[in-house]
Amino acid sequence: MSPGGRVSPARERFVGVNRLDVLDWRRRVGALYAQVRAEEDPADGHARWRAGRDELFATHPASPLLPGDRAGFTGLRVAPYDPALRFLVEVQDAPPQRRESVTGTDGTVAFERTGRVELPGVGSLDVWWLDQYGGGLFLPLKDPGRGYGGGRYVLDTVKGADLGSVDGRLVVDLNFAYPPSCAYDPAWACPLPSPGNTVAGPVEAGELALQGVGG
Repeated sequence: MSPGGRVSPARERFVGVNRLDVLDWRRRVGALYAQVRAEEDPADGHARWRAGRDELFATHPASPLLPGDRAGFTGLRVAPYDPALRFLVEVQDAPPQRRESVTGTDGTVAFERTGRVELPGVGSLDVWWLDQYGGGLFLPLKDPGRGYGGGRYVLDTVKGADLGSVDGRLVVDLNFAYPPSCAYDPAWACPLPSPGNTVAGPVEAGELALQGVGG
């Protein structure tokens, strides 16, 4: 609710959404990432991810696309898979830090920095833990490339976006970077990358900005 007592546009829209549709969306996203993790070839997993997201965005009642954008939707813009942007990394220690983000539907969301990962040729990124019920790992990314200008998510395990681990090392595959819901519907407010998740060079991988949709 806004300071003046008025319900925000995002909250009004969320109230009108069928919660069971949102539940089904999250189940499907979780199942899609499970299929990605099961693929032996990461490129095959990426192709499955692309096809699954296109289907969800085009057909699911909880799609973040606005009704006017769904009519002409032909698929998300995703860069070709680049194996050089898949990393198996150890989460290194980092000084504790807390951040809070005000969202359109979830109120104030708190994160605690749990460490950092070094991505050769890209830079270092803070790894965050959602410090609320259930918890979850959160790894956003902001770069000056063709992705959504507000930043993208690589991992958001509480929402099912989990690429897993190999031999105790975290899978950070930038080919799976995707914009949050606010990229498609400006009424939403989403946690966006902080300076510790901003890199200097463009990351031409993952889902790129849709022309005419988002920022």
